[in-house]
Amino acid sequence: MASEPTSTPQPQVPAPLLPDPLLTDPLASGAPGANHAPRRIRVGDGPATRRVMIAVVLVVTLLALVAPLAAIFAEAFRQGIAAYTASFASSDTQYAIWLTVLTALIVVPINIGFGIAAAWCIAKFAFPGRNLLVALVELPFSISPIIAGVSYLFVYGAQGLLGPFLEAHDIKIMFAVPGIILASLFVTAPFVARELIPLMIAQGSEEEEAAVTLGASGWRILRLVTLPNVRFALLYGAALCNARVMGEFGAVSIVSGNIRGQTNTLPLQIELLYQDNNAVAAFAVATILTGVALVTLVAKAIIERLDAARERTAGRPGH
Repeated sequence: MASEPTSTPQPQVPAPLLPDPLLTDPLASGAPGANHAPRRIRVGDGPATRRVMIAVVLVVTLLALVAPLAAIFAEAFRQGIAAYTASFASSDTQYAIWLTVLTALIVVPINIGFGIAAAWCIAKFAFPGRNLLVALVELPFSISPIIAGVSYLFVYGAQGLLGPFLEAHDIKIMFAVPGIILASLFVTAPFVARELIPLMIAQGSEEEEAAVTLGASGWRILRLVTLPNVRFALLYGAALCNARVMGEFGAVSIVSGNIRGQTNTLPLQIELLYQDNNAVAAFAVATILTGVALVTLVAKAIIERLDAARERTAGRPGH
């Protein structure tokens, strides 16, 4: 009888040791804080660092912003209300106020139209030279206002490129109101466009394309679709443009000639009053521009709040 083959015993291989999930997974342990990810330490998390940073910001704000504003109003009212109101009785000061307002009434609407047109072209269309147009819109931010004023002199001045032609036809641009308007247009051209371009790009052109398929004209699309979506940015850009027009000094000082009672805007009149050692009148007139700046800041805060409320309303279901 044949004997059955005997099997040789196989060596026992120990099973691999697996990590205990209770020791490695905080979510499985049920321990306190298991539902929270490990907190990462960030720069400035320490209480001492936060206090120092807040203190530095407050000190810089007080010294660079609040103190000059307070000094303007303190000097303006240093001799009382009567002296403050008397500062505006001068005919030169009244003319400077009128000329500044006139310049703003002309420049701001033109730049609103230019900003809408430039933003519409850049955000809604792709064409050769698009990046060049963006650079040209941003150009006034890269050039000193004084250089811009000198450039206008080389073009429209008596010895400039078009000077002989303008003189022959008795057209006066430099050292007159048209030169002030041209210089103000240049330095404030980007404000409205810069607010509208990124917003229009982010919104895309789907709504405009849908309106085109429904047969709407270009003007109707602009009036009923595009502008309502960017109205808050448009208002903010217009407010910034207005504040800059009224406060522009460098370019206007070059092209105006600083002629008392003829080509002086408010910033130039303030400088002349201060040079005449009439500090109270200079600071009194300066309160007008300061008030314009403060109103612009308040308008900015209101516009941002309204815009945020609109976005919250648009994000609700059913809207």
